Amino acid sequence: MTDAYHPPVKRSVEIAGHKTSISLEPLFWDMLKDAAADQDMSVNALVGKIDAERIRSSTPPGLASAIRVWLVTARLP
Repeated sequence: MTDAYHPPVKRSVEIAGHKTSISLEPLFWDMLKDAAADQDMSVNALVGKIDAERIRSSTPPGLASAIRVWLVTARLP
């Protein structure tokens, strides 16, 4: 596992055919890759799913924040 306090790392993802960059701490990139593998989908597909849920929210956060929240709440019982 990477250092939990490492600064954010910017990576490109593709959502519905559009490329965008997201800055997440390496810990969250690791969690995102694991979650995508657990759901048998690509990271891009999972980010697209999270983005769609985010947009439907009454107060949509930024995409990076939505990913962090999704990853934390997905692990709650």
